[in-house]
Amino acid sequence: MHYQYNSQQLRALLTLHRTPHLSTRALCRLLKASDTPEAIASLSAAELFALKITPDTQLALRRGCDQRLIDQDIATIEKLDIQLLSLNSEHYPELLKQISNPPPLLYVRGNVDLLNQPQLGMVGSRRTSRQGCENAFQFSREFARAGFTINSGLALGVDTECHRGALAAEGKTVAVLGTGVDITYPVRNRSLFNDIVNTDNGALISEFPLGTQALPELFPQRNRIISGMSLGVLVVEAALKSGSLITARFAMEQGREVFAIPGSIHDSGSKGVNYLIQQGAKLVSTAADVMEELQGWLPARTSKETTPDNVELLSDLTQTEQQLVALLGFDPVAIDLLQHQIGWPLTQLSEVLTTLELKGWVENNAGCYQRMVKAR
Repeated sequence: MHYQYNSQQLRALLTLHRTPHLSTRALCRLLKASDTPEAIASLSAAELFALKITPDTQLALRRGCDQRLIDQDIATIEKLDIQLLSLNSEHYPELLKQISNPPPLLYVRGNVDLLNQPQLGMVGSRRTSRQGCENAFQFSREFARAGFTINSGLALGVDTECHRGALAAEGKTVAVLGTGVDITYPVRNRSLFNDIVNTDNGALISEFPLGTQALPELFPQRNRIISGMSLGVLVVEAALKSGSLITARFAMEQGREVFAIPGSIHDSGSKGVNYLIQQGAKLVSTAADVMEELQGWLPARTSKETTPDNVELLSDLTQTEQQLVALLGFDPVAIDLLQHQIGWPLTQLSEVLTTLELKGWVENNAGCYQRMVKAR
């Protein structure tokens, strides 16, 4: 086992976490005031009152909880090799301690050392465009190669691609769950869930007790952890009512950097990121835009290591192909407008577009062309 608590301390922490009516803020105060978790049980009524523990909560503390639940928790912890971190643990994320309402306990599966490495939060919509997914994957991979640990929420859509991009780069990734760490959610991400757990470069974490199922109100709550552990948060693609904007708001409140990839003004799925840019988030078009703000947190790297993928990949194109790629944007444009802008014969333009489409640089949507983020 990796956690630092003896059996008595572990049982005390789990009991506290399952005690009814004990809020996260109250539990944080109790943990900070006590040398060991089991010492909390010996605090007097006056001492508890001084810690703003209400009489009802004091009664709940004396009653505790059904110890059969704790027996089940301990069995699950042993079976799944789960580590339990309290605010007092040396492995608890230092940046997360600084927020106004840190989780008092974290359940961790995987490499706990990742929690204190330089992290970049990446979030976005579950219902995202193909371009949004490609942006998430490509940007994540570049950040992971640069040395950042990619932190996201394991949701479908953008979150999934962020984790996949980091793993594809043989980089590090942390998934912050809105369920217990013993619950695979969403079920469609079971394979990714296992990939993260079964590598030294991954970790799953949650503040919720084991067995906690997916409930809508839990996911906004976990978003403060994504931003709280991160040096900055990049919003890849989001509508105005996206949960990603909640994460961005937490990041702003916590004094973290907020970045956003702009989208088309005609796309409802991009209204959230465009709004964030209006509110002061840094507009991002390349990974370098983020890394120039946060590079100081990483060890010095060689120029080869920090060369963006697309610079290397562009060198594989002919000069004519590079010229057309440079002209194309990420919004669809009709071929006649492209021809007007570049001044080539239609046959030549069509031929180059077809070649770039086959190479994965361009997508054709009913005669309108747009540039894609090229993946290796």
